[in-house]
Amino acid sequence: MTTAAFTKRNRPAGLIITPGASADRTHATLVAIEDGIPDLAVRRLTLATTRVPTAVRKIVEAGEELAEELGVSPKKIAYGGRSFGGRSCSVAVAEGLPAAGLVLLSYPLHPPGKPENLRTEHFPDITVPTLFASGERDPFGSPDEFAEHLGAIPGPTTVEWIPGNHSPKDNDRIVEIVRSYLGY
Repeated sequence: MTTAAFTKRNRPAGLIITPGASADRTHATLVAIEDGIPDLAVRRLTLATTRVPTAVRKIVEAGEELAEELGVSPKKIAYGGRSFGGRSCSVAVAEGLPAAGLVLLSYPLHPPGKPENLRTEHFPDITVPTLFASGERDPFGSPDEFAEHLGAIPGPTTVEWIPGNHSPKDNDRIVEIVRSYLGY
């Protein structure tokens, strides 16, 4: 069972969730999260880019729109996604986007086979609660590699390992991890 980072009193009011670089908002995992947490305002976003700065702009806009729609502070919105989408959300938050927390699924710690090309330079600027949920055999980052690098994040982190590779198939388990973590 995933440890909740939030309680009913302080849980996020909304979640912006983004796909990996080659997918869109209809990705099965994103749909499962939206359907599996009906009390949470989930907005699935298609990034349609592989450039982090462009993705960050889209994420910021979507978060501002959702906060306004819900009538809440931008700090009540959580952000996350799969692979590139999650990475882009983490960069947006590190650059100052107000957020309740991060939900990073299959975070691409480095390109496959290139552990020297880390995607962690922004980690020291992440101060919000952050969930990492990845496949145990993900070529973008092993459990040992994550253990080595997550200490750079000053905010609280939770790590969950799921059977599988970069695209774990157990969406029910992923939904349960996210739901529990966000306090729903």
